[in-house]
Amino acid sequence: MTQPTLTTKRLTLRPFCVADAKDVQRLAGDKAIADTTLNVPHPYEDGIAEQWIKTHDPKYRSGDLAAFAVIERASGNLIGTVGLTVSQQFSRADLGYWIGVPYWGQGYCTEAAKCLVDFAFSTMRLHRVTAYHLARNPASGRVMEKIGMTLEGVFREHTYRWDKHEDLVAYGILASDQQRSEPDTDGTH
Repeated sequence: MTQPTLTTKRLTLRPFCVADAKDVQRLAGDKAIADTTLNVPHPYEDGIAEQWIKTHDPKYRSGDLAAFAVIERASGNLIGTVGLTVSQQFSRADLGYWIGVPYWGQGYCTEAAKCLVDFAFSTMRLHRVTAYHLARNPASGRVMEKIGMTLEGVFREHTYRWDKHEDLVAYGILASDQQRSEPDTDGTH
């Protein structure tokens, strides 16, 4: 099973290749990215991006992961990532994403996340997608709301990041929720 390439009005979501590692390291290496995510290390050492990218294809083929490079179509630049960590047993996935700081505030994260949730339901035939954000990162929560996710709760001091316990805010969407919402009319994926 080969991972597809998805497109939106402004973005291409494609499988990562090892040649993307330099851009991943540069963008994810910004402390602002690590500060607002659960799994991005800081400092972002040499070799981490290559190792991470090499895990994608086998995990996609096994049905456990769908990680996409987010490419700005106008420039061809890699601007971030969006992915699903899949639990086939429960027909659900956790959505995760980051967009490089130079591209913040332009709606790219919302556009990429919406495309991937559509893919989760239409192609992967999943039942549920969840997403989480640190309580101190409400911008990520706004992305979740804009793509139709529902606030499901707050896990108090649920995670530990940089010597501090932090609240984690949970959102979710069901395939049936998406079917009731407005259809995607741009027809690009």
